[in-house]
Amino acid sequence: MRLQVKYFARLREQLGCAAEVVEVAAPLSVAALLENLQQRGEPWQSQLYDATLMVAVNQCMATRAQVLGDGDEVAFFPPVTGG
Repeated sequence: MRLQVKYFARLREQLGCAAEVVEVAAPLSVAALLENLQQRGEPWQSQLYDATLMVAVNQCMATRAQVLGDGDEVAFFPPVTGG
């Protein structure tokens, strides 16, 4: 199955990538996708291991337990702070 994966804010800078198409076996959860991406080594491992990392699937906030479908858009981003 194909997923459109997007990286925002510091992730985009640290990974040197704003978006990519990832081919994975189905079914796959967000958590499993993160593990798959972390296997690329550094900087993927340290940047995507962050427990505060937020995720959206098809532009809706999601949990790491959500199961992904073919063609889904998955976006990863750090928590937003303001003031």
